[in-house]
Amino acid sequence: MEEMMPTGVDFRQYNKLESLPHFSPDLDADKSEPHKAVVEWRENLRSANAIVICTPEYARGVPGSLKNALDWVVSSGEFMNKLTAVISASPHAEGGASALASLILTLKIMSAAIPEQATLAVPFVSKKLGPDGRVIDVDTLSSLRNLVRALLQPLN
Repeated sequence: MEEMMPTGVDFRQYNKLESLPHFSPDLDADKSEPHKAVVEWRENLRSANAIVICTPEYARGVPGSLKNALDWVVSSGEFMNKLTAVISASPHAEGGASALASLILTLKIMSAAIPEQATLAVPFVSKKLGPDGRVIDVDTLSSLRNLVRALLQPLN
């Protein structure tokens, strides 16, 4: 997706969900010494103009690590009115539709701004990726470009 971004867009990936502690309201209430990983996660979200969340479907839902990360920002408000695109992927024909629906529901509870056409379920994902993990399927690439346009359009 980074290569699909227009000139001037700084696309950054956050690959540290595993560093977040298990969410607990008691830990979140202790504002005197917030966990370093939680502070970093929240700062990354706050500094972004738009966010893309891409998740595999796991047991008909989102993986626990993603749900845990989202739980850490429910009360702090980083997704409030934040432009957000949502992508799910699955080796099954539904493309992770259950994970996508669950994730959209969670993000809407947090008041994320999900533009129309900024969601995508990718079915049979393993057939759409090359050996290096890059998307090679023409239709999926087109859908991703449309998603990027839908996400960034309100920023223009």
